[in-house]
Amino acid sequence: MERKISRRENECEEKHSNSEGSEQDKEYKTSLITLNVGGYLYITQKQTLTKYPDSFLEGIINGKIMCPFDADGHYFIDRDGLLFRHILNFLRNGELLLPEGFRENQLLAQEADFFQLKVLSDAVKSRWEKEQLASRETTFLEITDSHDRSQGLRIFCNAPDFIAKIKSRIVLVSKSRLDGFPEEFSVSSNIIQFKYFIKSENGTRLVLKEDNTFVCTLETLKFEAIMTALKCGFRLLTSLDCSKGSIVHSDALHFIK
Repeated sequence: MERKISRRENECEEKHSNSEGSEQDKEYKTSLITLNVGGYLYITQKQTLTKYPDSFLEGIINGKIMCPFDADGHYFIDRDGLLFRHILNFLRNGELLLPEGFRENQLLAQEADFFQLKVLSDAVKSRWEKEQLASRETTFLEITDSHDRSQGLRIFCNAPDFIAKIKSRIVLVSKSRLDGFPEEFSVSSNIIQFKYFIKSENGTRLVLKEDNTFVCTLETLKFEAIMTALKCGFRLLTSLDCSKGSIVHSDALHFIK
């Protein structure tokens, strides 16, 4: 008799635990939401989409805003499906995190406005304004002699990324010709400063090693800068010192896109 009772108790406990488990599974499944945004499917949790009260997504999930469904029964939102990943990442992380080189600030700001996420919209617009301000500020790169800074080349451009690209190219060219790198020249944020950088008898400025072994001409580095600019779609706005009579003989180059 005791065995039968204990057996029944065990069966009841198992049924109870199974019913609890199934209810938890059901709850977990219903907390997952699939969105079809412009043909792209996103799966996330209900709490993520309802993080900001009175937002478009919170309104949809809580039944305040009517939203159509696609053929598979997923919420369908007719917006930019690729950009929506940044919207969703913002909801997950609570801050604006964009990949390096992101250039679609205006479009993302429009998406943030549509989804009624003012905090995100303000963050994107602030980022956009800073980038526009930075693009108007001319940045420069100076290639110079450590003993005489008047000898060398200055490259001006309104695109900081481009200046960084030219710098890395010139450093690469110089490194390939200088066995003693980096002792033969130093690199800072805006200056490549050669240790030995002199004028030859015919007026050509040379980059030399300590033992006076010829490395390359300054004109070679100018040519590298100009070719890099053209490949990146920039044009030479002006040679800032036209008295030299030639681009490769000028002391400064100004590029713009």
